[in-house]
Amino acid sequence: MTISAAREVINFVYRRVDHVSETLERKLGMASVVIISLSAMLGSGLFVLPALAMLDMGGGTTPVGGIWLAYFVAAIIVLPGAISKAELATAMPSSGGSYVYIERTFGPLIGTISGLGLWANFMLKSAFALIGFKAYLWVLERLLNITINIEYAALILLFLIVIINILGLKRIKKIQTPIVLTAVLFLFMLCIWALLTMDLDWNVVFSKEAYGAGWQSVAHTSAFVFVAYAGVTKIAAVGGEIKNPSRNIPYGILISLLVSCVLYVSTSIVMAAAVNPTNYMTNGEAREDPIYIFANAVGGETIGIIASVLAVTTMTSMALAGIMASSRFPFAMARDNLLPEALENVHPKYETPHLAIIGTGIAMALAITLLPVGDIAKLASGFKIMIFIVINCCVIVLRRASKTHSWYNPEWKSPLYPVFQIIGILGGIVLIFIMGEKAIIGAAACCLFGLITYYSYGKSRAHPMLTPWRTVRTEFTNSEKYEREKSWLVFHASCSKAQPNHLTLHEFIRAMEILSPQMGHFHLRNLFHEIDENGDGVIDVNEFLESFEAGKMQSEE
Repeated sequence: MTISAAREVINFVYRRVDHVSETLERKLGMASVVIISLSAMLGSGLFVLPALAMLDMGGGTTPVGGIWLAYFVAAIIVLPGAISKAELATAMPSSGGSYVYIERTFGPLIGTISGLGLWANFMLKSAFALIGFKAYLWVLERLLNITINIEYAALILLFLIVIINILGLKRIKKIQTPIVLTAVLFLFMLCIWALLTMDLDWNVVFSKEAYGAGWQSVAHTSAFVFVAYAGVTKIAAVGGEIKNPSRNIPYGILISLLVSCVLYVSTSIVMAAAVNPTNYMTNGEAREDPIYIFANAVGGETIGIIASVLAVTTMTSMALAGIMASSRFPFAMARDNLLPEALENVHPKYETPHLAIIGTGIAMALAITLLPVGDIAKLASGFKIMIFIVINCCVIVLRRASKTHSWYNPEWKSPLYPVFQIIGILGGIVLIFIMGEKAIIGAAACCLFGLITYYSYGKSRAHPMLTPWRTVRTEFTNSEKYEREKSWLVFHASCSKAQPNHLTLHEFIRAMEILSPQMGHFHLRNLFHEIDENGDGVIDVNEFLESFEAGKMQSEE
């Protein structure tokens, strides 16, 4: 290896990833992980989507009752991404979630696109949740005999949500826990009540006609309700604030997915069997308050009013979890020099990224006031599906590169690797194809936003790094460059934090055992002293790289 070749590698910056987030306090346990994940899902996914899904499965003309299968299929498609994200989270338990995993795997360009796209996606869906509760406010207006300005109500709620987020996760947990538990218990009790007291028409749910045009309708509606599960991995965005992340993140994600799937499937079955799907329509349009219709049919007007109040509070809770997670993306990007440094600041008292939270709140206020949030949130769903595809790719790339990038050492690993990841990638591609041009337009808009931000701000500030994706790519395209870069990475991974640019004898032997495992301890010791010509007991990276080929030659002899 020539000196110029070694210098070419040294132009990169080595960044340790074993402790990527130490500025936020870890306060959340397993129960909190499940509660926050469920609160991110049990809003519009259950209180608004069912009637829309019935009409979608019926081809947009006649509502049908087999939507339970669409919810179940969507959960199966989400499962590989959830499993992959659980593995990634135990290797990188940092605030920023999917952005961190993608940026560490593919580099700052793809990281910027994913971070801003995820931020916009979560922010718009949270704004949509604040506006979406208007479908249930008419019940409260009638009950209280007042007129409510929907936009003002949404902005007031947004202000309160921003304040709660700044005050910290303990306060969020105290608010969300009773809301989520009450919503889950209420819906299960409502279903049991319907099973015991009503004449249920199971043909509406399980007959051939219940699934519209067949598998095509089921597939299309599965893509439509996919957003109902998008929040299942949202907790990874606050991974830096979770206690015992190697256990609480993966099992919290999987428990949340199981609970939400059971709730979606069971509730949609009973809703369609108890109340004919046509009753969830008005003038040929799907009603956005299906839980009120269901509750009113089961228990009367009083139960319907309770359901409406619960719907408003649950969707507010969804927005609360949404702004908490979305604010962590700019926080993590600022930490990587891809956004202004101020967004990385943590409040000295409450230990929350207050400027990132305020910035996200302002963006949500502008979206609520100026933009057709519902349409834009639907467009952003295409990008969310793309993120699930990339997350599965991350696991494949990192597993392949893990011998060189030794920092990737997840404490919880995906079972049946890479079967789940391949299924997730193919399933995501099918969903995007089924969703059509809106998904592609939404994903393209997020990509353009990220490209502009990276080339106008981040590129000149981001540190060039040897990413796992580059390592895997060069392994197949340029073996000589791959060996150089592998040696450089192993050198820095073997250095101590106190002396990041030098190897002691012990560290040198540890590095060479990775690069040339066939060499014995005695030969490695002699080789170290040959390289250490000045006898100071350490060797630097240039000496290491220039002598590595000689070390390989000695081992062959």
